[in-house]
Parts: sequence; structure tokens; C-alpha cells
Amino acid sequence: MIALAAGAVFAGAALQSATGFGFALVAAPLLFALLGPREAVTAGVLVGLELNLLTLAGERRRPRIGGGHALVLAGWSLPGLVLGALALRELPDHALSLLVAAAVLAGLVLRLRVRCACARPAAAAASRWQAAAAGASSGALATATSLSGPPLVFFLLARDVSPVEMRDTLAAVFIVLSLLGAPVLLATGAFDVPAAAGVLLAAGAAGQLLGRRAFGWLAGDRYEAAVLVVLAATALVAVATSGL
Repeated sequence: MIALAAGAVFAGAALQSATGFGFALVAAPLLFALLGPREAVTAGVLVGLELNLLTLAGERRRPRIGGGHALVLAGWSLPGLVLGALALRELPDHALSLLVAAAVLAGLVLRLRVRCACARPAAAAASRWQAAAAGASSGALATATSLSGPPLVFFLLARDVSPVEMRDTLAAVFIVLSLLGAPVLLATGAFDVPAAAGVLLAAGAAGQLLGRRAFGWLAGDRYEAAVLVVLAATALVAVATSGL
């Protein structure tokens, strides 16, 4: 069981390091099935914090963070973090697994949308309510399922940011979500560190190192094809483990 969990963390960490998001999309379905919701979400918070700190501070470069976007999204995440933690504490495991499956499928739809977006003009600037919806829903998903990425990526796509800025801005917001989410989970009694936390953190660090190399190699069709294949497989796993 520990080996499978570590493998899921390694694969998710590599994908996130290579593309900017995707750790929980890959890791969460298997972690939920192997560890249970509370340990899975806690592991997601801890490993996610590690991955994103390594992305911004461990790559010997100056991060390119869209500060205004990061601040707005992080601020709006606060009410969502509390709501998600309460859902994690109160909802049955089956309902949370369904949320994971839905979020993974949303991620797959997101990547399909990104693939088609290159043929369309850049989207108009996202409005204030879109920032609020993206931040709050991301916060709720972060503490309920650890799958906080899709709403943030939708928002940043509407701003037509570069891949590097997308990757670094997501990392900055994910760090804030982890730092704020951990005490919220503690306060609601939903913070449960898995016994294999050290192994999972080591697997996450190894995956991040692999992914940063892939970030420079993946481009154009190779980038999109790799992400779509991984997300399609992950969506199938999520649906299977949710009992749909």
C-alpha cells in the first residue's frame, strides 16, 4: 500500500513540476482509496507545500509570479478553505470520493479546452466575480479533496499568461492554500498525518526533480499530448474508485 501511495505521489509531483498543476489530479484518487479522505487530504497539503516551495525556491532562477492574480485568488480562498474542511469532517467517504472524481474529470475537460484555445483569440479580462468564484472554489476543493487546481487554471487562462508565469503563479497560490489549509484542518479536527508521511515527502521531492527537467523538454503538441494522456488515465481511476 505504501509503495502504491508513494508511486502516485511521485507521478503527480512530476506532472505538476512539468506543467504547473496536476499533483492532486494524479495522486488524490489513489491516496483517497489507499489512505482514506482525511489522511489523503493531509498528505496532499504537506506534499503540495513541499513541491511548490521547491518550484519557486529550488530551481536557481527568479520566479515569474503574477502577484496581483496570486493575491486576489489567495484572498478569496479563505471562506472556501473553511467550507471544504467542514465538508471533509462531515461528509461520508463515498461523497468525498465522488467530489474527487468530479474534480479530476473537470481537470480533463480543462486540458481539452486549453488544447483548443490556441485557435481562439485571447479571452477577455476576467471580472471580479470570476476571481471570487475561482478563489473560493479552489479553497473549498483544497481542504475537502486536495484538488484545488482546476478553478485557478481556468482563471489564469482567461488572463492569457505565459506557461512560466502560469506555473509560478499557481505554485505561489498553492503555497498559500497549504499554509492556510493546514490550521483550518487542525481547527476542524480533520488534520490526520499518515504514518508514511516521510516516504510520501521523499517521493514528492523525487518527482519534482524529474518534472523540472521535463518542463524544459515538453513543448507544443508533446506537452498537450502528455498531459491529456495522464489526465484521461487519472479520470478513469477516479471514477472507478468513487463507485460510480
